[in-house]
Amino acid sequence: MSSSLDITAATVEPALLDLPWHLPLEDWPAETIAALPKGLSRHIVRFAHLGNYVIAIKETLPELARREYEMLKSLNKLSVPCVEPFAVVSNRTDSNGEPLMAALITRHLKFSLPYRAMWSQGLRLETAKRLVDALALLLVRLHVTGFFWGDVSLSNTLFRRDAGSFAAYLVDAETGQLYEQGLSAGQRENDLEIARINIAGELMDLIASGNAHAGIDPVEISDRIVKQYRELWKSLTSEEIFETNERWKISRRVQQLNELGFDIGELTIVSEEDGNRVRIQPKVVDAGHHARRLLQLTGLDAEENQARRLLNSIDEYKLKHTRPGADEEVLAHEWMSKVYEPVVNAIPLELRGKLEPAEIFHQVLEHRWYKAENEQRGIPLLEAVQSYVTNVLAFRRDEEAYLAPTTGTITLPDAVPTGMIIAIDDEEADWRDLV
Repeated sequence: MSSSLDITAATVEPALLDLPWHLPLEDWPAETIAALPKGLSRHIVRFAHLGNYVIAIKETLPELARREYEMLKSLNKLSVPCVEPFAVVSNRTDSNGEPLMAALITRHLKFSLPYRAMWSQGLRLETAKRLVDALALLLVRLHVTGFFWGDVSLSNTLFRRDAGSFAAYLVDAETGQLYEQGLSAGQRENDLEIARINIAGELMDLIASGNAHAGIDPVEISDRIVKQYRELWKSLTSEEIFETNERWKISRRVQQLNELGFDIGELTIVSEEDGNRVRIQPKVVDAGHHARRLLQLTGLDAEENQARRLLNSIDEYKLKHTRPGADEEVLAHEWMSKVYEPVVNAIPLELRGKLEPAEIFHQVLEHRWYKAENEQRGIPLLEAVQSYVTNVLAFRRDEEAYLAPTTGTITLPDAVPTGMIIAIDDEEADWRDLV
């Protein structure tokens, strides 16, 4: 290893020096590699073990590595969903003194998968729609911050479960650019057209390889991101005009934006010259309205839809346990200790890598509801947990560190409960089929 090795890191991690930087990334020994699924990339990408966590390493040109590292740092400061930059390693040489590519290092995003690893028996239509919807929301969030992506695709995105939907995270920022003054309509449309073309191509590739269910139309699905994006953008940025005696519409507009998961930085309210109408223009500052509220109440860090689900559970608890002198924070703390933590702690240790705790809690509530519908009786929460663990969670793959091949399947047990359909991939069975 060259003595001139140059490491720029966000965190002091001496173990970085122990990795075989004198070897091309594709030649790294198996003991250093973490067998996680990768998306398509124009670069060599590998996952490696570093202490108690996993890092993603991408070989690229030194100037591109440094630029993307700084770009990801900027996006993280803006709370944009993206991978966390960890380090840039440059001035690499092999054992003969020949120069090697620089390496951009990011932290592996736990419980996330590239779109090609989201299924084991073929992509379902509903799964494809959910992935595209998540990507549309991510693109809107990026554009609100003034970020032009330039290479929007499913391959450049990681997906995590989010209470029946997916949350999308940007992985590759190599072609991106931040504009302080915001994006023009032309720039946004350019990104949208790139997304449409790339998604259609990716889905056509899946169909050609036999990894998509019948009925998926690549053009229809790729057009969906345009429709979803434009509806979201209009909801977030459009001006609204109403009569002066309809001021309640201001509160309604703010509530609608909160329901979409966005917070409002400020509202511009302008009265018309005749005094009979008012124009409002919201300024959206960031998504994650429910996630921030949950974090403030409980300290739990969850995806937006998961947070919405957990907040609903807190609200239900508050209704049942309202008493004089108990404010929201006190009741939320009680909910944590009496509802949430007993559910999470009831999950066997060996199964806790299957899903995030917030997602497990959401799925337990869903399982409880369908079990109660099926059996026509009230189901105690801990009984629902035991049923969920035995009949569903035990047969899921680990999503904290998914080690199976992207096309692998899960072998079902010899005895499966009557009427039970096991979800062997991300959306292989809808929750409505689990009873």
